Amino acid sequence: MTTNSLELASLLCSRLCHDLLSPVGALANGLELLEEEKDPEMRKRCFELLEQSARVSTDKLKFFRLAFGAAGGFGEMVPIAEPRALVDALVGNNQRVSVNWALSGDVLPKPAVKTLLNFALIGMDALVRGGTLDIGAELRDGASEIVVRAAGPRIAFDGAIGRALDGTLAEDELSSRTAPPTMLRLMAEGLGGGLQYALTDEALVLGAVLPLA
Repeated sequence: MTTNSLELASLLCSRLCHDLLSPVGALANGLELLEEEKDPEMRKRCFELLEQSARVSTDKLKFFRLAFGAAGGFGEMVPIAEPRALVDALVGNNQRVSVNWALSGDVLPKPAVKTLLNFALIGMDALVRGGTLDIGAELRDGASEIVVRAAGPRIAFDGAIGRALDGTLAEDELSSRTAPPTMLRLMAEGLGGGLQYALTDEALVLGAVLPLA
């Protein structure tokens, strides 16, 4: 499949808008309720909901800025605490998912960080009934190694995402859902690295080896 850069960028924007629609819509609804509500207790509840929606929106924007964007505020190496905080924030908004970390070192190259974040996003999407997200990353022998394992009941994984990761995605399957893994594959190929995944009824495992540029 040949991938048009403009089309891919447009679909990544569509994915971003899709994920932000719910918390931003909740903000708008909360403001409308606040305008009409006179009861002090209900107004207090409205403010709590507005605060929650604003926090979720901010967390997602920060996540996607680094997962999809150029993230110009960082150099070629990114402190590993940054992606960890972004994933922890997103998981913190989902009471049914817990995350475990196994990280080596203090920094990772930007492509490895993007891969980690997108793998974590795919893993979270797969845990529709809750579960555990295990994330590991290290620099070894001149390459970044990333692994994410999503384990839980009845894993939900779209086969098109797998085909995007392994490069067998059909042209008409490129969508806002498959654009992020397509981006990862193109980035990995550009570095001379590779992606892989394994799926069972209980777990989804995503792995990447990315040589240092």
